[in-house]
Amino acid sequence: MQTSFVNSIDQVNAADWQLLATVDNPFVSHAYLQALEESGSVGGSSGWQVHHLLLHDQQRLVGAAPCYIKQHSYGEYVFDWGWANAYQRAGLAYYPKMVCAVPFTPAAGSRLLTVADQVKRVEEIRVMLANALIEEAQRLGASSVHCLFLPEEEAALLVEQSGKVQSPSSGSVSSNSGWLPRHDIQFHWRNQGYQQFSDYLAAFSSKKRKNVNRERRRVGEAGVVMEIRGGEELGDEHWELFYRLYRHTAFKRGGTAYLTEQFFQLIAQRMAKAVVMVLARVDDRYVAAALNFRGADTLYGRYWGCQAEYDSLHFETCYYSAIEYCIAEGIDCYEAGAQGEHKLSRGFLPTTTRSVHWLAHPQFADAVADYLEDEREQIAGYQSMLQAHTPFREP
Repeated sequence: MQTSFVNSIDQVNAADWQLLATVDNPFVSHAYLQALEESGSVGGSSGWQVHHLLLHDQQRLVGAAPCYIKQHSYGEYVFDWGWANAYQRAGLAYYPKMVCAVPFTPAAGSRLLTVADQVKRVEEIRVMLANALIEEAQRLGASSVHCLFLPEEEAALLVEQSGKVQSPSSGSVSSNSGWLPRHDIQFHWRNQGYQQFSDYLAAFSSKKRKNVNRERRRVGEAGVVMEIRGGEELGDEHWELFYRLYRHTAFKRGGTAYLTEQFFQLIAQRMAKAVVMVLARVDDRYVAAALNFRGADTLYGRYWGCQAEYDSLHFETCYYSAIEYCIAEGIDCYEAGAQGEHKLSRGFLPTTTRSVHWLAHPQFADAVADYLEDEREQIAGYQSMLQAHTPFREP
């Protein structure tokens, strides 16, 4: 077993990468990571230095992790600015740090990738990858390693292995502060075998059901017509429109449009089958659009934009039309992005998201561990409170 790091996904054979066991998640696909790099959305002066981890058994790729060396904390959706400030006040450098994640993508999925026929060795390979990340951070003098939006089993495995870091290259065991678990909340929609949208609303309380019907009716009364198109049904004009909407909405909200126009062009060329776009049209003019990606059993809502304001248009474009699509296609889950308590009243339930963090400085690691323990308790209490306010009728 040999580990190595590469500064471009192009240094990895696409077919070998796609044999890894999580190809049902579009965001860790070779094509998606390649589009980020080739378009300049990461790399260069972006503060995201590509540093992907590979694990080979002889000549065969059996494990990998999308990884970046960061000079800031933008675009991660797991916020550690307070930690960076504490390092600075103590006269220490928090950057560079290492991040094992998909840039600008707060969607849970495997980060420690393994090939499907290595079932009996999955845990061993994942632990080796995690240990290699720590060893590389120590070699680089990085302050920390952050594995973001992990599935529950991967996060639990790393936390369980804390204090048992074994070097993949030397085999020696070194002491460390361990992987620290962090929890947050997102709102996800779950398909309960609905046959149509009205079946879904039938599970709501009367008041909440009326609210949703009223929002959808207002969109229709404004003359807005909704379209849902797969990526293969989209032309250049649709992608040019979407990029304008994406930039306009990002700047209007005071944010940053991290993704370049070329990124969307490359997605159109190489990942059309994974794309689902919801478009809102008034007469012959498109006024809004939402970009979704489809995995094996999950639809991921990622970006949206609009160039005209209509009552409830955001809810229709980003939630209701996508839910109708999931019901029609038999998709189990719809993840509509990070945050958003307003999703609760529309049937999206609070769901725990997980990340794990390793900090090189022992005293800071201890302080962060205490903080995260309190934070997890608060998150659990918050989630319990939210569960009491869902729109669904009591059984």
